[in-house]
Amino acid sequence: MQSRKSRATRLLWLLEMVIIVTSVLAASWLRFMRDEDSYQVFMEYALLRGMLVAVFITGAMAAFGLYQVHVRHNTMDFLLRLVLSFAMGAIAVLVLYYLVPQTYIGRGVLAISLALALLGVIVLRLLLQQVFHVEVFKQRVLVIGAGRSADNINSRLRRRSDRHSFTILGFLPLEGQPVLVREDLLVSAGKNGDLVNLVDRLEVDEIVVAPDERRGALPMEQILACVQQGVSVVDLSTFFEREAGMVQLNVVDPSWLVFSGGFDYSTPRRLSKRFFDLLAASVLLLLAWPLMLLTALGVLLDSGFPILYRQTRVGERGREFTLTKFRSMRVDAEKNGVAQWASKNDDRSTRFGRFMRKTRLDELPQLFAVLRGDMSFVGPRPERPHFVDLLNNEIRYYSVRHSVKPGLTGWAQLRYPYGASVRDAEEKLKFDLFYVKNHGLVFDLMILLQTVEIVLFGRGAR
Repeated sequence: MQSRKSRATRLLWLLEMVIIVTSVLAASWLRFMRDEDSYQVFMEYALLRGMLVAVFITGAMAAFGLYQVHVRHNTMDFLLRLVLSFAMGAIAVLVLYYLVPQTYIGRGVLAISLALALLGVIVLRLLLQQVFHVEVFKQRVLVIGAGRSADNINSRLRRRSDRHSFTILGFLPLEGQPVLVREDLLVSAGKNGDLVNLVDRLEVDEIVVAPDERRGALPMEQILACVQQGVSVVDLSTFFEREAGMVQLNVVDPSWLVFSGGFDYSTPRRLSKRFFDLLAASVLLLLAWPLMLLTALGVLLDSGFPILYRQTRVGERGREFTLTKFRSMRVDAEKNGVAQWASKNDDRSTRFGRFMRKTRLDELPQLFAVLRGDMSFVGPRPERPHFVDLLNNEIRYYSVRHSVKPGLTGWAQLRYPYGASVRDAEEKLKFDLFYVKNHGLVFDLMILLQTVEIVLFGRGAR
């Protein structure tokens, strides 16, 4: 069962080791092809040197999760992790050269090697995905339960792209619980209810536990026996978090939020996030200040003063702060004093305001809030106190999103369009909670890069 997946992982690692070693050998030939003597000297230990480079690079790839083959990485996530792996691996190799000078292969050879190896790894992964459709790398999943909770998999993860990293082998109904899953998707453990035999027969890699009622319903002894044979066992909330990049609110409970890990608020994480915020905001301000001046002029010519719009928002731990944006709506947009959600084709927007909102130019002054520490570059979008009070009463766990600083951009902004209702806020909360639980430097970088697409194509703006 588990050995099948392990063999596939080892094969992928071995192929990429070969690619990297071959890249070192090819780079040495390209570098010294006109200097026969230097080439002969280098080739004396070239294979060993190539192996060292390959070990460091693939080790960094493993650290960045690129050998967790059942975990889905989209294109941007994969490329970012791969580039960071090569960068970290190269730094480790350079440190080795300093400690052990005999392993040195030269800056030119190393640079050419890394370029060739990076291209080779990308081509290999594309071939595995396109030619073999990576079926051998997919997690073979058996779902225990066939009721309302289990059927969430069919309703929320029904597309082929949603199941990029796993294959559902079937749903095993539990005695005394309703069956809502289609009959053709059900499996049986036989008259004796032998789960271990079913898992062995179907070559199951992972069991997803998804009952509607846990008490007394689960065959825990048999599940334990499956674990002892190397089968992974996760609950439905963890499965959704991993595969869909969200926290499914209708199946999660407080104990899962408490015991499932994540929520990294350690000092190193806070320092790394603050450094990332200061660096990203400073760089963007240096690049965007001429554009900000032109935007201010556009607001002035289109609708006059005031150019800026200030609004109270709720930040980290419920603290309120003043958010500043370029004014994109009429001065009397909320003349009755009642807070309103922005809607599609909102008639309160000015002509230039509609352009700003589509291109996100109106949000550039928020960079100063990032520098002050009221906001982060990446995080849940800050809401107004009126809406926060409303949503806290309407949506369970809504307050959890305030455990981190709000951001200019965020995971929910990438995964869900602009929200203008309680239902939209609930859907976005699923992605905000995922970010709150799993935020990290690599995740922040991935979100920042993908935000470029949002800005260029105006997706989700109102």
